Amino acid sequence: MDLLISTLRETPPHTLLAAFAALIVFAFYGLYAVLHLIAPKPRPVLSSEKTYTTTAPTGTTTRQLPCWHDRWLADRQASEARSRNDDPTQTDIADTAAIDPAEVRMSVVFPAYNEEDRILPTLKEAVEYLDATFGRDPHPNQQKALNKRPSSTTRRHVKNAPRDDLSGYEILIVNDGSKDRTVEVALDFAREHGLHDILRVVTLEKNRGKGGGVTHGLRHVRGEYALFADADGASKFSDLGKLIEGCEEVVDGAHRGVAIGSRGHLVGSEAVVKRSALRNFLMRSFHLILTILTPPATSRIRDTQCGFKLFSRAALPHIVPYMHAEGWIFDIEMLMLAESAPAVPVLGHDGAVIGSSPGIKVAEVPIDWHEVGGSKLNVIQDSIKMAIGLAVLRASWMMGVYRRRLT
Repeated sequence: MDLLISTLRETPPHTLLAAFAALIVFAFYGLYAVLHLIAPKPRPVLSSEKTYTTTAPTGTTTRQLPCWHDRWLADRQASEARSRNDDPTQTDIADTAAIDPAEVRMSVVFPAYNEEDRILPTLKEAVEYLDATFGRDPHPNQQKALNKRPSSTTRRHVKNAPRDDLSGYEILIVNDGSKDRTVEVALDFAREHGLHDILRVVTLEKNRGKGGGVTHGLRHVRGEYALFADADGASKFSDLGKLIEGCEEVVDGAHRGVAIGSRGHLVGSEAVVKRSALRNFLMRSFHLILTILTPPATSRIRDTQCGFKLFSRAALPHIVPYMHAEGWIFDIEMLMLAESAPAVPVLGHDGAVIGSSPGIKVAEVPIDWHEVGGSKLNVIQDSIKMAIGLAVLRASWMMGVYRRRLT
């Protein structure tokens, strides 16, 4: 130790400064290299995972799955290729928010892994609400459709506003490599209730995790709005109306908006108090880590993990293509991507530009929720994984390992 101190004293200050700077640079690039090795990378989608199974009057059938993401990806790759050439006659960067027009009013994505015992009550509740609210015909009588749908609370002028003549819904069950009868139970339900080509089952050949299942489902939705909900039915499905209202209140000039169900108001209630002390402690600890590591808007959200989130169609191209996390931490990456989305013009009542709105606003909406048995969450193990995953996720975005570019 004395030798080290003596050496430092004898070394010229400019040499020490240069050595310190070199150490910082080495540490930065070392961390960058490590993140490239350990940061989650979504696996490529298999060709069979771009099909779906549904019922028909004559039995079951397999069809090609519509995919707005593939078209978006092709347009984005072409635009980035054009941006690298020097031809001034070529268009530079295309609209990265472009997405195919909606075909139904509401898309619901249920990620499912071995859910044969829990998915049936969830489907019954969902279909009852969706039938009553949106109907099954995408193009019913216009006035009838307006009477059925939840009223919009926003009066701002927006682009990409939902069409008044569009109704109907679809349910996408993303079977994440289940080993039980989840698929058979879902298709039997569809056959029994006449949900031909409305309830669609997409099967992933290899388990991807909840985040991977949700992301895959959202890449193929056809709705003006897209909801993902847990298959266990812990959230009351009729609260979807509250989420639509919350989303409409925060949409920006391009009709981008997100609304998330929240259990924050239940802290101290019987539903939370009945949980084990360890689970409540880990929940509070994770929230503290979340507050420290996430950007401002995301850190203020009381409940990031509730499996009941709604996206306007215009918000999807700013979030889904850039998803990396496929485990439990994916909710937070979605919210961070919404917060960091590019700015869009804010339009007045007459359609004139009156400013700009950075990021996609997120409405946190209190919902009814109850504990359901059979959770696949390992409280201790998965809490540790989520904390580590959050640190890696945040560092990867901050240091440029993840970017809002394809190349």
